[in-house]
Amino acid sequence: MYFLTEEEKKRLLKGLLPRSRELGIAEELRGWNWPAPPLQPVYDTVLALYEVANSYCPTNRDVYLRRVRRVFPAPSAAMIKGRVLHAALVHVLVSAKRLIYSVGVAQYQTIFRELQELGPVDVESDLQALTPEDAADLKHKMTIVTEFEKARIISRIQEILFKQPYIGEDSLASLAIPVIVEQKLDGSFLGLSPNLSTDAFTVCEPMIVDLKFGERRDFHRLTTTGYALVMESLYEFPVNIGCLVYAGFRGDRLIISKDLHIIDDELRQWFIESRDEKARMVYEEIDPGLPAECPQGCHCYAACNG
Repeated sequence: MYFLTEEEKKRLLKGLLPRSRELGIAEELRGWNWPAPPLQPVYDTVLALYEVANSYCPTNRDVYLRRVRRVFPAPSAAMIKGRVLHAALVHVLVSAKRLIYSVGVAQYQTIFRELQELGPVDVESDLQALTPEDAADLKHKMTIVTEFEKARIISRIQEILFKQPYIGEDSLASLAIPVIVEQKLDGSFLGLSPNLSTDAFTVCEPMIVDLKFGERRDFHRLTTTGYALVMESLYEFPVNIGCLVYAGFRGDRLIISKDLHIIDDELRQWFIESRDEKARMVYEEIDPGLPAECPQGCHCYAACNG
């Protein structure tokens, strides 16, 4: 799901990349300028990146409950489903890389066979937290995601082997699966958790990729923005492009659309303002109150309204 189609590659290479270079980014909004305002953290409060980026609760009271009142509601069914489907995808990608290295290019047919026979990831504890109907539906969707990704990887390996007769294992793995999944990052320079984890990071062009299994929301771009700032603070190279991957289901079909975007000054400023606003709420223990209408399915509903 993280691989771009030919049309998306063309849009990236001929459109977004040149535009991002022409647009320029204000130097003070690059992650490597974390020791100075506006990136320098104002409050002595550490937040997870998702706490800064997410705004599913209109008043962000979920952050107040967790950080100030130390209330930790159980994850909602939607959160569990997203976590399980993420795990299914990571399972395929990592297993495919492992097979390439352990089996070797010469035995490529064994790679294909073992990848096709790859079993599902163990998520039984998550499934037990759902109703039987939801668990069955989720298992079905896990199978769809797993089979889709296995077919994509096998196709990519076949195409590369066709073009590169002398390729070795390391090169094959990097070309067929050019993403690092669940990369761990230390966000301390920006007042964020030292244990962050990106969904995926592409190697060819520095690009943060984030996978969503829900509706599009405008604040989703803050996630890619936050990770771009953290990458810049750690490695001091520019990260200008983000990609949100939206996955949904229509019957037995997996439907994927992507939001490729430039991580521009406006997004960077928005992320920093969100970080400072939520850090102040936690530091000064300010209860933002209930929203006029709680979002449907919010996992904090009972804690706020019970």
